[in-house]
Amino acid sequence: MKINSLHLINPVILAPMAGITDLPYRLIMKRFGAALVFTEMVSANGLYYNGAGSDELLRTVPEEHPLGVQLFGDDPQRLAEAARRVEAGADLIDLNCGCPVRKVVGSGAGSALLRDPAKVARIVSAVRQATTRPLTIKLRSGWDAESRNFLEVARLAVAEGVDAVTLHPRTRTQMFGGRADWNDITALKQSVAVPVIASGDLFTAEDAVTVLEQTGCDAVMVARGGYGNPWLIGQILDRLAGRPAQPPAAGERLTVAREHLDLFMDTYGPARTLAHMRKHLCWYTHGLPNAAVFRQRINRAFSVTEMRDLLTDFEAAA
Repeated sequence: MKINSLHLINPVILAPMAGITDLPYRLIMKRFGAALVFTEMVSANGLYYNGAGSDELLRTVPEEHPLGVQLFGDDPQRLAEAARRVEAGADLIDLNCGCPVRKVVGSGAGSALLRDPAKVARIVSAVRQATTRPLTIKLRSGWDAESRNFLEVARLAVAEGVDAVTLHPRTRTQMFGGRADWNDITALKQSVAVPVIASGDLFTAEDAVTVLEQTGCDAVMVARGGYGNPWLIGQILDRLAGRPAQPPAAGERLTVAREHLDLFMDTYGPARTLAHMRKHLCWYTHGLPNAAVFRQRINRAFSVTEMRDLLTDFEAAA
């Protein structure tokens, strides 16, 4: 897998996800085989105004590279300046034209840009001139069912210099409902000369193999399917190599959950760990016996020490 000058060791990529793909999460997913990991989406306006939160999202360590940085905004020049600011720590820069969240869309960014293809072209042009890093764009199929214009937007973006296109084949109005239409991935692959990355509804290794074979896309991007399940990446790689996908044992799941908890604590300290690791620990234990009781208890935990104790008790009973 190659995106301009960036060579990836396999075609499995970790998606940028707000509130999820922080540094500890990226390190866990890298350990399990992700060829490229992404930061959470970073606001061009936040960088412009020197927001501490935006700088924190860019925190990185050498072992997680290659690293993609995803930017969002609606102003071409601010996005260009943001690209200049982040390129030293980024192996690739991605432009978010797909986020459906109301707060992002209300600012004119994310999937709101799909309603103005000419602005997308201006943004790509400005950012392309600002950086020599590989440049990609992430799209949805359109704003709604009546304006499925992803092919037009993708062609404009490629003409202005993007090196690959990622498509989540739902419209903005669908949010995460219904099924992702992988036929859109096929159509995109047949319409542009750059690599195409498939996103959306990749919850199993078979999903990933199917979309690669069915659409001819160049890579897959793991998002919600990886929640509490970094093994999905290795399972995809196993299936692509002709090996059966091996599920993790309960003990292994809990061991990695503890490693993730400790890594988060070492990175961010107790307050943020207590606030952010609850969801991850619930995801790691999903489907295991007595997981519902564990979720109730972990969501009432008052300290990181209590979280660790609850994991120990859960493991002992598993």
